[in-house]
Amino acid sequence: MTIKEIGLCLKERRQVLGIIQPDLAEMAQVSINTLYKIERGEANPSIKVLNKLAEVLGIELTLSIKKIS
Repeated sequence: MTIKEIGLCLKERRQVLGIIQPDLAEMAQVSINTLYKIERGEANPSIKVLNKLAEVLGIELTLSIKKIS
């Protein structure tokens, strides 16, 4: 999954839950500018930040590792 896809997934879930960006940023304890950039696919968030957002949004992060041939 790309950074843009992750951002879109978070944005869509936030909208389904009816949470506005400033409220999500506050609940997840991340800056509003960071959240804006993540949702637009312009940031490379840490796992810690993604985990905070996922927890508030009620979604699970999974890791997929591909072997490079």
